[in-house]
Amino acid sequence: MTVFIALLRAVNVGGTGILPMKVLSAHCAGLGFERVRTYIQSGNVVFESAGDEGELRRLLANSLADLMGKPVGVALRSAPALAAVLDANPFPDAPPAQVAVAFHHALLPRTLLDGFTAPGGEEVRLGQRELYAYYPNGMGRSRLKLPLPPGEITVRNINTVSKLVALAGD
Repeated sequence: MTVFIALLRAVNVGGTGILPMKVLSAHCAGLGFERVRTYIQSGNVVFESAGDEGELRRLLANSLADLMGKPVGVALRSAPALAAVLDANPFPDAPPAQVAVAFHHALLPRTLLDGFTAPGGEEVRLGQRELYAYYPNGMGRSRLKLPLPPGEITVRNINTVSKLVALAGD
């Protein structure tokens, strides 16, 4: 069995896509996922499965679209892969609440940041399937538009990524 972490896009944010975590947990258990647990009200699910990452992501995305009546973006990582995302943080000395990771389900092109500029002193670094952003003045004040496909990414700050890595290790 592999421990996976699902990061859902636009769940319980700004009053749209309301999905109680108890419902999400029960839904995931109904898909055959084991040891399902959630973290905070923003669509973070840790579970165990013997399935393939790509197949599990598609299963979860399709079933959530049926449940919610609209597409729900799903980024899925194994526990070791999420730990590697945390370890690869290119801004380890920055306050964790000011560092965000944008998760995508596919590899990102190496040329993604060619010619990209940040408007307010933000710094952006490319990972494998992630984009890291440091917001020196806070994410809420930033006008930064990450150069990623709309609707296909979900963002978590490093504090949340750290908590999910810890939860996946329990």
